[in-house]
Amino acid sequence: MYGDSLSAAYGIPQSEGWVALLGERLKQRKANYTVVNESISGETTAGGAARIGAALARTKPAIVIVELGGNDGLRGLPVAQIKANLTAIVQASKRRGARVLLIGMQMPPNYGAKYTSQFRSAFGEVARKERITLAPFIFEGVPDTREMVQPDNIHPTAAAQPIMMENVWRGLASMVIDPFKQR
Repeated sequence: MYGDSLSAAYGIPQSEGWVALLGERLKQRKANYTVVNESISGETTAGGAARIGAALARTKPAIVIVELGGNDGLRGLPVAQIKANLTAIVQASKRRGARVLLIGMQMPPNYGAKYTSQFRSAFGEVARKERITLAPFIFEGVPDTREMVQPDNIHPTAAAQPIMMENVWRGLASMVIDPFKQR
């Protein structure tokens, strides 16, 4: 797992984060995978691109799940730069023989219609160009209620984590069931 605070279980116990829940799902399914969480709170796509080589060398993953871009978007960074960094992460992972699952991200509407549309589309564009699997927006189906968001109004609570895990699972399940998909 390669992400930012959304995957690093910011503000909640690690064991309640969606990445830990994914590890439990894989155990339940008796899938021969171990989840290694290389997520860092505050990470950007540029930071991710800079450290991907070392992370791949250290962990030697069969599948890399990329959940990055939200911090870039919140900073209003150019979408072309975000796409270039995501592409670099994907290509580095593929060169090491890993399959890649990219998680879609979105920005709140206050960033403007043009930016939010371009930002949302960037993930699908990278996935299509690189021929990798795209998981839906990680918050898809998470109710917009107080119980689902921490007091910072950004990070999800433990109650939101199972929904987030299911969104990732929707993209990951076929890769785990068919280990030769996307080779």
